Amino acid sequence: MAKKIGVTMEVGNDGVAVITISNPPVNSLASPIISGLKEKFRDANQRNDVKAIVLTGNNGRFSGGFDINVFQQVHKTGDLSLMPEVSVELVCNLMEDSRKPLVAAVEGLALGGGLELAMACHARVAAPKAQLGLPELTLGVIPGFGGTQRLPRLVGLAKATDMILLSKSISSEEGQKLGLIDALVPPGDVLSTSRKWALDIADGRKPFLRSLHRTDKIGSLSEARAILKNSRQLAKKIAPNMPQHHACIEVIEEGIVHGGYSGVLKEAEVFKQLVLSDTAKGLVHVFFAQRATSKVPNVTDVGLKPRPIKKVAVIGGGLMGSGIATALLLSNIRVVLKEINSEYLMKGTKSVEANIKGLVSRGKLTQDKAGKALSLFKGVLDYTEFKDVDMVIEAVIENIQLKQNIFKEIEKVCSPHCILASNTSTIDLDVIGEKTNSKDRIVGAHFFSPAHLMTLLEIVRSKNTSAQVILDLMAVGKAIKKVPVVVGNCIGFAVNRTFFPYTQAAHMLANLGVDLFRIDSVITSFGLPLGPFQLGDLAGHGIGLAVGPIYAKVYGDRMFRSPMTELLLKSGRNGKINGKGYYIYEKGSKPKPDQSVLSIVEESRKLTNIMPGGKPISVSDKEIVEMILFPVVNEACRVLDEGVVIRASDLDIASVLGMSFPSYRGGIVFWADTVGPKYIYERLKRLSETYGSFFKPSRYLEERAMNGMPLSESKSSRSRL
Repeated sequence: MAKKIGVTMEVGNDGVAVITISNPPVNSLASPIISGLKEKFRDANQRNDVKAIVLTGNNGRFSGGFDINVFQQVHKTGDLSLMPEVSVELVCNLMEDSRKPLVAAVEGLALGGGLELAMACHARVAAPKAQLGLPELTLGVIPGFGGTQRLPRLVGLAKATDMILLSKSISSEEGQKLGLIDALVPPGDVLSTSRKWALDIADGRKPFLRSLHRTDKIGSLSEARAILKNSRQLAKKIAPNMPQHHACIEVIEEGIVHGGYSGVLKEAEVFKQLVLSDTAKGLVHVFFAQRATSKVPNVTDVGLKPRPIKKVAVIGGGLMGSGIATALLLSNIRVVLKEINSEYLMKGTKSVEANIKGLVSRGKLTQDKAGKALSLFKGVLDYTEFKDVDMVIEAVIENIQLKQNIFKEIEKVCSPHCILASNTSTIDLDVIGEKTNSKDRIVGAHFFSPAHLMTLLEIVRSKNTSAQVILDLMAVGKAIKKVPVVVGNCIGFAVNRTFFPYTQAAHMLANLGVDLFRIDSVITSFGLPLGPFQLGDLAGHGIGLAVGPIYAKVYGDRMFRSPMTELLLKSGRNGKINGKGYYIYEKGSKPKPDQSVLSIVEESRKLTNIMPGGKPISVSDKEIVEMILFPVVNEACRVLDEGVVIRASDLDIASVLGMSFPSYRGGIVFWADTVGPKYIYERLKRLSETYGSFFKPSRYLEERAMNGMPLSESKSSRSRL
């Protein structure tokens, strides 16, 4: 029988009170749990029959930390009083300063607030392989139950700042070496050892240690300052646009200079400020946006169960096909890779092997697992192996006729339950499948490159795709560690369509006289890993030229046509693939801006002739960000208006995972709502008056701006899904 949510206390004949947290699945510290802990600790401290206390979690898990749903409530209401008082009242007063010794019995995981409770105990006994860490910075806040003060005192300052700033968890084995864990015992002995340890402290056989009062691992003030100086440099490097890393270092320093209790008070104050920051709002939004993708109306709520997918055929062994094959193999799915001749097949096979070897050499995969993955792989030149596959993923070049022929062929050779998927990024699924009789089995499985590393999988459903096929593909996506987002069928689907104005706006700015390397640098400062020109180099300019006409057919009224890509290719610059594009690519060194490309830019400027009065325009960095990203927001509005995504947050998570839009800005729609629809509308309107229809605000944006509504608010109108 499942235990109900709450905190229980049982007092044994040995005089030890065992306090147990129960809140499946990870015993998160929701408000009722925190109230329960306060009540039980008060009770245990007052009872005469209690000599010592053990704190543990139900079901082999200590605690996964504070309940993140509370952050979401605070963000919705702006009401900080929803945050329970924990750090001083519970952790310091009732736990650490208790006259009765308290031991944490840790199994499974003690993360965030869970580890903070354990550190307030007077000793920690753990089972092997338990996960310990303080990952709060990934949500835009800092540890709020005293973690910034106690972790440095238990493991040393350098290790603690490293763990907190990088949100790195450690195993209980490493925890024992560092002094965070006092005893490591088999899972079956954790509770009995903890009871004995607590009684030993009570009887004076073991030391009564309060973590906050320890200074033996802090070192001298000058040593501490040197470590914190390094931490500040690390924070600058890994989180240039986020406040929580620097705030965390300040709070740690406060405790070192003025004592642990001062540090605890400062931590509580800073924590409250950070909870309401845009960064925390953005990161918490992305956390919940990712969870929401697994709910698809009329697919996940109609009682269907996913069918097992054990063997998949991939057609095409190029960059995408070999990446997709790799992702499947790593999750123990058998793969048949088909190519048209033995030379291409050899190339594809080598790519898969190189992908897997690369993971081994970077320490991401053991030699054993690599061998197992490759044993599931088979390269073929015909369709004989296709008769028992559960799914086919076509990943050939973007050619309509070729794809139509392939789908006609696989429909004949595969079983009638086999899923027929295409990795197309631009071609309409209905067109791809129009020559088949199996339209209900045809689905888009759009991976992002490199497919074995990028986590987004766009699942594209046409009006004919069955719910069962969508559900099966969602299950495969999860099995291969992707985040599947279900989208409607249109040119470019959700992500590529939303971001097609990104490159075009950059080209327009360059043709208006703005330095292209400055544009890239401004966009990377905003938080994207690559600016639009370097991204073009990475994708290969041939692709840009090939998909241009496909987009022009549908979205031509709002496109900016620039001759720059064509000129680039004519001069032999294909991008990273052949070592030169806008940048020069040499093995072992960072891409370098190629100043000689400027003559091509000049030629493009002459041809487009859009510089006002023939003179380069003068723009601030802020204007560059707006001119490049506001058209993206504008297209996102059309995607929302047409119901291409189920909910706005799906487009947010897709922009973060598929385009590496900064997660701390919450995704493209969330960021736009933070900036304000009215401001974006007015800027685009002014820009369209100066530079034409490329910037013309969409009807959806205009309506929202005029009515003071957020872009993300759901509309009850039609949806393609």
